[in-house]
Amino acid sequence: MSRKLAPRLESSEYLGCQRYFITICTHNRVGHFLSAPAVTMVLEQLRHCAATQDIAIHAYCLMPDHAHVVLEGRSASSNLPEFMRQWKQSTAFYWRRSSGGQLWQRGYYDRVLRPDEDTAVVSRYVLANPVRAGLVADPTAYPFQGSDTTTMENLLWRAADRQWHHRNRRADHW
Repeated sequence: MSRKLAPRLESSEYLGCQRYFITICTHNRVGHFLSAPAVTMVLEQLRHCAATQDIAIHAYCLMPDHAHVVLEGRSASSNLPEFMRQWKQSTAFYWRRSSGGQLWQRGYYDRVLRPDEDTAVVSRYVLANPVRAGLVADPTAYPFQGSDTTTMENLLWRAADRQWHHRNRRADHW
C-alpha cells in the first residue's frame, strides 16, 4: 500500500522570505540518528544546502527517527522545495554509500509560519522535542539539536519570555 504525500501549497508560498517548520522522517522510522557521525553528515548537508538557497536555520533537532527544522528564506531567490530536494538527495547519497540503506521516507511535512507566529516560540517547541520524548530532562542536554542563528540558551529564553508575555497580555484582557 502506498502512502499519500503531504499536500503542498501553491509553489509561490515556498519562495522568498518565508518561514517554515519542517518535519522529515527516516525510512520506516528507523533510528538512524543515534550516533554523532550520522548526525554530523546530515547537519553538514543541511547547512550546505541552506547556504545554496540562502536559507537561515533557526532551529534543528535530529530525533532518532526524524528531524525537525525551522527555516527562513533570506532573499527573493530562496526556494524551499529546491532546498529540500537538494538536502534529501545529498544526505541519501552519502547514507547509501556508507550504509547501503535508504535514509528518508518519501516526502516531508511543512508548515509555512503565519506572520503572527513567533519564530523563537516555534523553535522552542522543536528544541523541547527530546524532553517530551523522555530522552533528556533539559533541552540543552540533547546533543543533536541547535540553531545556526543564535545560541540555544538565547533561543529558549527568548521563546519562554515571549510565551509568558503573550499569556499575561491575554489574561489582562479578560
